[in-house]
Amino acid sequence: MTSTDTATLFLHPDRNLAMELVRATEAAAIRATPWIGRGDKNAADGAAVDAMRKFLGTVNFDGLIVIGEGEKDNAPMLFNGEHVGNGRGPACDIAVDPIDGTSLTAAGRQNALSVIAVSDRGTMLDASSVFYMDKIVTGPEGRGVVDLSQPIGDNIRELAKAKGKPVGEIRVAVLDRPRHEGLIEEIRAAGAGTRLMLDGDVAGGINAARYESRIDLCVGIGGSPEGITTACAIKAIGGFMQGRLAPKDEAERAAGIAAGLEMDRVYGADDLVKGDNTFFVATGVTDGGLVEGVRRKGPIIRTESIVLRSKSGTIRRVSADHLAEKWLSPDEL
Repeated sequence: MTSTDTATLFLHPDRNLAMELVRATEAAAIRATPWIGRGDKNAADGAAVDAMRKFLGTVNFDGLIVIGEGEKDNAPMLFNGEHVGNGRGPACDIAVDPIDGTSLTAAGRQNALSVIAVSDRGTMLDASSVFYMDKIVTGPEGRGVVDLSQPIGDNIRELAKAKGKPVGEIRVAVLDRPRHEGLIEEIRAAGAGTRLMLDGDVAGGINAARYESRIDLCVGIGGSPEGITTACAIKAIGGFMQGRLAPKDEAERAAGIAAGLEMDRVYGADDLVKGDNTFFVATGVTDGGLVEGVRRKGPIIRTESIVLRSKSGTIRRVSADHLAEKWLSPDEL
């Protein structure tokens, strides 16, 4: 089969692809659960990586990992450049994060997810040489209204006007990091409220774009891999997103420029992930605002997942019950 054939296939993909991807995130989430609250984020991540890799190996596609996980934190990896799938289906780019929120999982906190994002081959921006990205995400009301280059106070006031609500009702999600102290002060000085996230800014970005969420805006510096992953979801939801790479030092800036990245450019969602054919799949590891975490109910393990697809503009929620004995060792049962 030629690359042209596979490209054509991906324009009209087998809809089972989404369900196969869900099986991989479900597997990663389930295998991570024995490590929730155990204080060892690498053990949780390692269990999730192993489970996700095994399931991805059975999927009918040729996936090239453009956005892997683990390099930033020296954790276990599904590494950049790794091919996954059985190689017999559509050729595509893939972003994986077996656990977005390893620290949340280790501490037993909310909003940890297992995540996979997929797009046509050659459409994901490879931002792996620069680990961090400054982002702004909101719903469709933000298009032509908010801009990463504007002061945060102006963005909040303009978004409030576009949404027809008082500034005091605007809620802004921000990672709770020392680097954001000034940003948090500016948000509150503008009259808006903050929702501080301990980790997991993929969920924060998606919640900012969902119409039924209480989050109106997600801003601040988080991981660039998470930024690319979020862009896949935002394109499916129809939200608005911009990102600008934030190198931590001159050496990283130089590495990014050498890789063809533009350090001062404000990238839109369509620049981060080109085309209108993206999938985003996430399964809850721990409970959160996007999906519920893995739950043990007697002999059953229950998972909740969300599946987004930009080409059809659909958002699906998938609840699944799994026999615990098929997943857990005797000492875990």
